[in-house]
Amino acid sequence: MDSVWLTIAQHISNTTGNPFVARSAQAASGGCINNSSVLQDNDRRYFIKLNQPARVAMFEAEAAGLNEIALTRTVRVPEAICWGTANGHAYLALEYLDLGGVDFRSQERLGQQLARMHRFTHEKYGWRLDNTIGSTPQINTHSSEWMPFWRDHRLGYQLKLAARSGRDLLKKGERLLADLGAFFQNYRPAPSLLHGDLWSGNVGVARQQPVIFDPAVYYGDRETDVAMTELFGGFSGRFYQAYRETWPLDDGYPVRKTLYNLYHILNHFNLFGGGYGSQAEHMMDSLLSELR
Repeated sequence: MDSVWLTIAQHISNTTGNPFVARSAQAASGGCINNSSVLQDNDRRYFIKLNQPARVAMFEAEAAGLNEIALTRTVRVPEAICWGTANGHAYLALEYLDLGGVDFRSQERLGQQLARMHRFTHEKYGWRLDNTIGSTPQINTHSSEWMPFWRDHRLGYQLKLAARSGRDLLKKGERLLADLGAFFQNYRPAPSLLHGDLWSGNVGVARQQPVIFDPAVYYGDRETDVAMTELFGGFSGRFYQAYRETWPLDDGYPVRKTLYNLYHILNHFNLFGGGYGSQAEHMMDSLLSELR
């Protein structure tokens, strides 16, 4: 057994108070940012994420975000057990959940539970920790106003990163940022607790209960979470119906969802390039047309 697993197993033992002796480590699917494995002794399993040592703050923020959601007692999340560095790796040890696909009933429950989670609010937008969206830094400096927060720490930040790629997205982006207030006339959302990266790949079901994971937590407009569920699909009509029955959305949501999803498409462009740049341009064109 590799020494990194022995170190993690000892940390798990110390944290839980129950001796855990690693017997095997099997590679697991876990996205493209981290290397993931299932660490097992005779009868217990933990889900382990590994990355470069410099990424330990990313894991610390992820653990804090999972705990923030868990405290609401709304949507289930895996428990963060421990994190740290060992033998040239940063690691995060999570509760292992045997996850399955989201069925009709689970979609309904998730819609209800997410709306209830969004009822947990803060006096300011942002969060006490910066974290990451994918592997991109996500700045969460507190702000008393939502529009400047979204302009400076979300869209503006991603547009600056995009400008470094050589693609000319900045001109349209600057026009959009200059008139951003037009999308928030007579609309001041509550600073709701957000998952922050809510696409179908970060949702599963354990024992018939919805589970969300891999968060990018902060407090902001709940519409951003709902918008991202629409970006890549995978959520049923019953999910949206259940959400709206629990907490109806504002009439301006159909336009603002493009604004909110632009953040994620810009981030995908900055991470992966390719056609995401053209998609971002089309989204900006659509938003700018709303201002005419």
